[in-house]
Amino acid sequence: MLPWITADTSDRIKTMRDTSLAKLVREDLLEHILKGDIKPGDRISEPDVASRLQVSRVPVREALRELESSGLVVSRKHAGVFVRAIEAKEVQDLYEIRSLLDSFAGAKAANLAATPRQELAQALSASIALMMTAQEAANLAAYYSENLHFHWLIVQGAQNEQLSRTYQEVVQKLHLARLQSLSHVTGMKTSIAEHHDITLAIANGDSERAKDMLAKHVASAYARLQPSITAEQSMPPPTNPQETT
Repeated sequence: MLPWITADTSDRIKTMRDTSLAKLVREDLLEHILKGDIKPGDRISEPDVASRLQVSRVPVREALRELESSGLVVSRKHAGVFVRAIEAKEVQDLYEIRSLLDSFAGAKAANLAATPRQELAQALSASIALMMTAQEAANLAAYYSENLHFHWLIVQGAQNEQLSRTYQEVVQKLHLARLQSLSHVTGMKTSIAEHHDITLAIANGDSERAKDMLAKHVASAYARLQPSITAEQSMPPPTNPQETT
């Protein structure tokens, strides 16, 4: 699961007074999409969602509009709303943007004052330890999740709210691409070594090295993913997209 998505519905219930119903519906649908419960190409049934969440169709409609504006679903005339299938060219474009965002975040994090910078470096080191454990256990899902957490720590460390929001949108689309391509995490050993170098650059306050390392790291990640994305694009689309809530 992506690090900014929580499966704990009690947290959402506690904040219902301060949150619109449409936002709660959006968060529920977003969670199901990003967990892969609703897959790329699946149709989202408005009445079924309303029935499951025991709300009217108005907040469901509003939630779907918000998801469409963020590029995760698409509305097709006379057909309904579908989870988007991300095409290979868009994946390439998104990785180029992610490279810029990650490198910018790394430079900002390396420029933090000594205390918060060292605290971030400690958190990153702990994240690397979890990735190493996942690698040793050949637990691809755990490695992938912790890898996302590592990068999210750096983005949060940059202390730029707009950066965080943009980063979420980009990575959520890339996550959809990974779900639809059924790709596996590869090059874990190399990736972990790169994570060590990135952490050291941030700990040392070397903003230029942190920036360069993160740009190269994201480029390497795209190079590893590209074959599976290309293979997925060559497959014929499903003839009967599954309808789901």
